[in-house]
Amino acid sequence: MPTKRIPILETKRLSLRGPEAADYPDFKATFSSYRSRFMGGPLNAYEAWMLYAAEIGHWEIRGFGMWMIHDRETDKTLGMAGGWQPAKWPEREIAWIIWPEVAGHGYALEATHAVRRHYYDVKGWEGAVSYIDPKNLDSIRLAERLGAVKDKTATTIDGNDAVYRHPSPEKLRSSQIAHGIEMEIANYANPLFKPKGMPID
Repeated sequence: MPTKRIPILETKRLSLRGPEAADYPDFKATFSSYRSRFMGGPLNAYEAWMLYAAEIGHWEIRGFGMWMIHDRETDKTLGMAGGWQPAKWPEREIAWIIWPEVAGHGYALEATHAVRRHYYDVKGWEGAVSYIDPKNLDSIRLAERLGAVKDKTATTIDGNDAVYRHPSPEKLRSSQIAHGIEMEIANYANPLFKPKGMPID
């Protein structure tokens, strides 16, 4: 499928582009691995292919979707981030996944911050949620660093997920959340920065 209609988002370190056929092997490797256990995996080859086809088709059906995250210097794929709302999803979601071998470098934070800004400032979204497995502590930490708060009153997908509600565009503009995120991203982009403790994306 041509992805010319999908905008390219660029940050200091990353280029976010629509998914292409050439990106599939990295996607398959991750979704066939233990890394995908909180996103319905690990998947067999057929399931991984069908999900990747859905990632591409989602753009056609919804007009938004998931970008493939590329390193701007090497063009290597690092993961995916974007919007997601398949059938029966209660609300529009901001989602992400980082390939296991490159986790812990702040790529998910940087990509998701850019994605949310695009959906808020360009597409006019008034908010979004992230549906997260309660055992997925890395994603919960990332959602909280993005300013998202657990919404116990929100409708879940199947009753087994936690709903983290992202701050509204107005709240982002009137608070220090975005500034704090940008400072953290700048630290990760500093080649001398060596994060301590558990890797969190």
